[in-house]
Amino acid sequence: MIEVDLAIVGAGPAGLSTALFLAAAAPSLRTRTVVLEGARFPRDKVCAGAIGARADAALARIGVKVEVPSAHVRGIAVTTSAGRRSFWVDEPAGRVVRRIEFDAELARLARARGIRIEEGAWVRSIDHQNGRLVISIEGGERLKAKALVGADGIRSVVRRALGLGRGDVVAQVAELDTTSAPGDTPEGVLHFDLRDRSLRGYAWDFPTPLGGRIEVCRGVYAVREANDAKDAGALAKERIPTGARVLGPTKRLAERGFVVGAPVSAPGAILVGEAAGIDPVLGEGIAQAILGGEVAARYLAPRLASGEIGFADWAGALAATSVGRDLARRTACMPYVYGSGRDLLERYVVTNGAIARAGLRYFGGTLSRERLLDTIRARGLRW
Repeated sequence: MIEVDLAIVGAGPAGLSTALFLAAAAPSLRTRTVVLEGARFPRDKVCAGAIGARADAALARIGVKVEVPSAHVRGIAVTTSAGRRSFWVDEPAGRVVRRIEFDAELARLARARGIRIEEGAWVRSIDHQNGRLVISIEGGERLKAKALVGADGIRSVVRRALGLGRGDVVAQVAELDTTSAPGDTPEGVLHFDLRDRSLRGYAWDFPTPLGGRIEVCRGVYAVREANDAKDAGALAKERIPTGARVLGPTKRLAERGFVVGAPVSAPGAILVGEAAGIDPVLGEGIAQAILGGEVAARYLAPRLASGEIGFADWAGALAATSVGRDLARRTACMPYVYGSGRDLLERYVVTNGAIARAGLRYFGGTLSRERLLDTIRARGLRW
């Protein structure tokens, strides 16, 4: 049986970032860490692909630069029943990538730094034996780890094995790629369509790099209700504008929203990225996964060195960080954003360009969370 200090389940942005930041913080752990990925690269992931520049800046601090085809973002457009408004910033706020390319390149960079990634390693079960976690992989292989990171997304086998439940906030997402059409926002603009008031969510049109060109990824994000009969896939197809040519099938997935106070650890194991939960308001996941990986690495390094791996304080440690506070704030805002305060909030966003631009700068990492909140309060908006 293979023995390691740390096993990371999932080689998406959360798992690979945890491994990369940990290797930078504690180089001696590099050869004692393994990342387990059920699929094989290049593998796709249903995702609109928007990455705030704050995530690229975090990776740059450890010398990691993920160079893949990208559509750079400098603006945001919001459409409500009152019409459409567009807002721009001078500096790039982020980019849109294809996950099939981004994740594969991030994995290549991790391997170049000596991080071991096992592809085709579907985790079937996780058990405690003699103070260690025994991970059984499809095909009969097993490995023993002192500690475990669950970075395996919405269907997290780690989350299930730890008995942490499914999570209370789940969203339905559907997307498809098309050519651009008359009436689309200019290239470099993230468009959010809020006109469907029966939808606890929004529709989007994002620029996306595809086949050497910048095309359009269109989709719908909908937080599910118990009796919700709306189908995100059908809604996405209904939004294809006249003149746009569909470039592929409609893709669907579910997303797990972060819930304040929900357990995100168990003895010897922690959850990061979507396994723990992502922003439930907008469904933003990539930047938070990367920043969460950085936080997880800082948390794990001293504990793996000392052997203090109960991890009972992981939720508190995450909550005390910028990314943890951001997740908590967005979670607290969700009933307001998609509830009785929606009309007021949309009116503020559309009429107060300072709020939209501040949000873009926060997305890009050039404005702190505190300054963003100050801008919102200065315009008279409270929740």
